[in-house]
Amino acid sequence: MKYTVSMEIALPRERVAQLLADPAHLPKWLRGLVLHEPLSGAHGQVGTKSRVVLRMGQQTFEGTETITRRDPVDLHGIARESVVHFDREIVGEGMWSAARERLTEAGPETTLWVSENEYRFSGLLMRLVGLLMPGAFRKQSLLHMRDFKAFAEHGEDVREAKG
Repeated sequence: MKYTVSMEIALPRERVAQLLADPAHLPKWLRGLVLHEPLSGAHGQVGTKSRVVLRMGQQTFEGTETITRRDPVDLHGIARESVVHFDREIVGEGMWSAARERLTEAGPETTLWVSENEYRFSGLLMRLVGLLMPGAFRKQSLLHMRDFKAFAEHGEDVREAKG
């Protein structure tokens, strides 16, 4: 299953990239995050593997995230790049996913965030989930993007949100 979602954020691209790259901010906008801890490497760097635990309702997902691309490597080099890339893969029981995040300037104070997502499922239960609920994955991605936008633009923290 593949889909693409996008959103404009009313901040310069450099600031959006910095906020996305800072692990201290993850709990503020990544709804359901229980744990994100590096197993090897430095957070956000290509090749880094991290243990990720997310809780959605009564379901808990645990997987290993691997950073597969980050351009530019040094966020200070963003001004020379036309697009900022953050790519990662997550592997968990019965599921593999890849997210390709692209940040481009939509204006001097606006960033377009495009997220290309791909999921592959194994095992009967996970294949059924993928077949019966494909819209749920897209909806979850958009929720994370909206939460990040609210955090980045207004300082909203999902841990303080009701419901």
